[in-house]
Amino acid sequence: MPPSSAAAIAIFIATYLGMALGRLPGLRLDRPAIALVGAALMVAVGAIPLADALRAIDLDTLALLLGMMIVAAELRLAGFFDLVARWAMARAHAPVSLLAAVVAASGILSAFLVNDTVCLVMAPLVIAVAEALRRRPLPYLLATAMAANVGSVTTITGNPQNMIVGIASRIPYSAFAAALTPVAVAGLVVVFGAIALICRRDLGGDGGGPLDAPPGGAIARGRLAVVVAVTVGVIALFLAGVPVAEAALIGGAVVLLTRSGASTALYR
Repeated sequence: MPPSSAAAIAIFIATYLGMALGRLPGLRLDRPAIALVGAALMVAVGAIPLADALRAIDLDTLALLLGMMIVAAELRLAGFFDLVARWAMARAHAPVSLLAAVVAASGILSAFLVNDTVCLVMAPLVIAVAEALRRRPLPYLLATAMAANVGSVTTITGNPQNMIVGIASRIPYSAFAAALTPVAVAGLVVVFGAIALICRRDLGGDGGGPLDAPPGGAIARGRLAVVVAVTVGVIALFLAGVPVAEAALIGGAVVLLTRSGASTALYR
């Protein structure tokens, strides 16, 4: 085996091991740093020329991710996800019905927003709702993560893998969604059934009693109306056949233009 091939295999294994563990022993690197170092080492050992490595970066996918994350971040700041949590809570007449509401909310949101973002913003709210209802959060956190993954298969914008496939194949957004929606719906049913079966002890009993106050922050209604309108507009552009990266960037730009405050909080 040529030295560069052996080095490439070693770098590949070390990089993915580090990303799986979240760190490399003896090094103060997080996952993004591990990925960057691994990519740089591949170039350094001659496994791939720098020009080929740069060409391998999918700028359309990065642009799509950027635009959708700007929109999702503004939805969070405006209180959209707090409203979703309150919707789920209003249907929490029993632990199993709360589980169904969490699965539905995570799955539907992940169909249009990036699933990683949905997990990040929903998890703290799910914990707050479960604790307020005096329920163990674990089944609902599992439902959030699993339903987000399953729901994200529905559309090109659901997760980065779909983005790469959709952009490279040029499959229309509507055709992609039409083919994958039945798969996602069936998957969400399986997620609900599996968690309800495995966590049946945690889901027993009543709903835990009424809440003194709903979890979540204040709802900025004017701001929320604008960003929801932008989100609906972006989805309409997707369905109309506008290139997804272009539509997402337009949506992100409109969000930035219509904000009344500084963009620093949104970027964070």
